[in-house]
Amino acid sequence: MYTTNPQIVLGTMDFGTRVAPERAFAILDSFVAGGGVWLDTANCYSFWSDPSGVGGSSERLIGAWLRARPGARDAVRIATKVRQNPLVPHSWPESAEGLSARAVRTGAEESLGRLGVDHVDLLWAHAEDRTVPLEETVGAFGELVSKGVALRVGAANHAAWRVERARSLAREQRVEPWTALQLRHSLVQPRPFTPLAEAGHRMLAAEDLDLARSEGLAVWSYSSLMWGSYVRADKPLPPTYDHPGTPRVLAVLDDVAGELSATRNQVVLAWLMLQGIDPIVGASRVEQIEEALAARHVRLGDEHLARFAEAR
Repeated sequence: MYTTNPQIVLGTMDFGTRVAPERAFAILDSFVAGGGVWLDTANCYSFWSDPSGVGGSSERLIGAWLRARPGARDAVRIATKVRQNPLVPHSWPESAEGLSARAVRTGAEESLGRLGVDHVDLLWAHAEDRTVPLEETVGAFGELVSKGVALRVGAANHAAWRVERARSLAREQRVEPWTALQLRHSLVQPRPFTPLAEAGHRMLAAEDLDLARSEGLAVWSYSSLMWGSYVRADKPLPPTYDHPGTPRVLAVLDDVAGELSATRNQVVLAWLMLQGIDPIVGASRVEQIEEALAARHVRLGDEHLARFAEAR
């Protein structure tokens, strides 16, 4: 069972590309000083922002920070992902590495090299790869746990039935199963049945939470703060969020934030954590991660959950 007190996870996707090293170091320092523990990265971050056309910048920056901060490795837990890194620069998704046993092993080994560590605390399958038998992927992840390369493994952007099938296969193979889910989730929701503009994103569904609560799986949410759209007029919500529920939810959000003397972002994060979800928060400035960490002290209750549920 991996259910614990939910906590803020620092998303490091833009570190080393859109967020310069000096600023990223300051954010990491502030996060740890504020009691933050989990860092979330991926081997493909951020190939779309990197002139090289491949990922690795985020992991390399975290590795540089760890080298510059003796003892920091003991203070943080590191989660990274394999599946999406382009094998050919500027060629995605055509050359994405996938989830074959070889790709998983190679991806993890290269991640350890960039991070400068001997293991990661959580290794994610970044997205499904249905060109590879699930048995093969499950075995590869299990092998990495048995070797101590990863302490735990999880599935990001996977259908709930695929996760449970993988867990069954892991039991058959007597290897470590996926014990964590990572999906996109926030207080506002897109119109049902409308495709998302962001390639590879998968929304958290009720069945995902049902599976997680039934099986004791951790749940991490990404795009938790909608890229700043809750608080920035220059970052409007995507068109798929243009439906009657959105203004209703935002009105309740403003009311609750006022009642609790909190920011909109803090209430959203508290709403996620109250449901047992660990929100990933990307930050480009120290103040942003300080604000996010302060959400741990925002006291939402069942009455607030009911008001949001009615508005949605």
